Amino acid sequence: MRTVPSWPIPAVPSVAGNGGGPIRVFDSASGRVQDTVTPDGIATLYVCGITPYDATHLGHAATYLAFDTLGRAWRDAGLEVRYAQNITDVDDPLLERAAKTGRDWQEIATSQTDLFRSDMAALRVLPPDAYVRVQDSIAETGEAIAQLIDAGLAYRVAVASDAAPAAVTELGDVYYDVAAAETASSWTMGDVSGYTPAEMEAAFLEFGGDPDREGKHGPFDPLLWRSARDGEPAFESAVGLGRPGWHIECSVIATRTLGAPISVQGGGRDLRFPHHELSAAHAISLTSADSNGSAADFARAYAHAGLIAYDGTKMSKSLGNLVLVSRLTADGVDPMAIRLAMLSHHYRSDWEWTDAELERSSERLSAWRERARRSIAGAAPSEQSSFVTRMRAAIAEDLNTPAVVEIVDEWVQAPPAAGDGDVIRLVDALLGVSLTSE
Repeated sequence: MRTVPSWPIPAVPSVAGNGGGPIRVFDSASGRVQDTVTPDGIATLYVCGITPYDATHLGHAATYLAFDTLGRAWRDAGLEVRYAQNITDVDDPLLERAAKTGRDWQEIATSQTDLFRSDMAALRVLPPDAYVRVQDSIAETGEAIAQLIDAGLAYRVAVASDAAPAAVTELGDVYYDVAAAETASSWTMGDVSGYTPAEMEAAFLEFGGDPDREGKHGPFDPLLWRSARDGEPAFESAVGLGRPGWHIECSVIATRTLGAPISVQGGGRDLRFPHHELSAAHAISLTSADSNGSAADFARAYAHAGLIAYDGTKMSKSLGNLVLVSRLTADGVDPMAIRLAMLSHHYRSDWEWTDAELERSSERLSAWRERARRSIAGAAPSEQSSFVTRMRAAIAEDLNTPAVVEIVDEWVQAPPAAGDGDVIRLVDALLGVSLTSE
């Protein structure tokens, strides 16, 4: 499996001390805030990456900022962090965009991935250690699917002779057998998402599921491998010519780059079902097949970021109500103001972007930087600033960035003191907001 370049690593200052205690996040599977247990001192994070068919909007950016905050909190707590992210550069939305615009699908994927990299660099997001395109994980994904077939956890479904586009091979598509997987491991459908059957049905259809496909064993059985179709990109693998399904690609990339179980699987709230539910199930099944027995969970916690609305509706590519990071920065908006606006909301909350949000954030950033300019230079006091202690405690409890922002607002109103340097460095280390440059 080959990784591709991500983006430059921003400098992260260190601050004396060792964080605000164990870093806790809300786990969607258990429904409670819990520790991200790292007994070996290594924290592992997998965040689902972009499908590169359009530019990065603020909904995307907020998700990656949420988990950037988690990585920063872990590092401040003294942990080693290993982070992986995929690029879904072979998928239906991308192919549909190519057909609609008459552009080559690979050219679209490359250009939009490059734009995403530049947006993340502008926002000073820490890059993944392993940044993997689906195209570069085909061999491993095919091997994993073959393993599931051999274990009786996946099966083939013939493609109808009159299907359009026409099948290129006679091998058929490969589907995951949910019922067999539930019997073979500790996982049961709904364990990760917490969704009811009715919620699962609605979400499965919304995200391209095919519950009525003839030949499937169960309605929620997801596609693992789409056999080659006329006019579609296809790749050779252990299960034939074709391309992988959505969920299995993340299972394979995460487990091959990070191992299992990982500390946290992260993404937007709309990924809870079916994507995170089924990618976790696939990973658990692969681990079970490896050990010929029941496997532990895929992740110690499943964390999800809220959704951002614009003009009263959730920001999404399909609706076109997008506020683009690249457009804001091209208009001269300071990326740190964009970042600060998003961090002023808790990562799990749903909220609406407005021009007033950006204006408030820009004013706040100016006030913070002016206070930093008035700081007292020199060594920090023997006892650490109470602002530092409180900031770390807030971050440790489910990444409470709004509380950190309020604490920094208090610091802005306080007279200059010998501990100012620690506060300035911690704003950078935890929030990723530089106060020493315009």
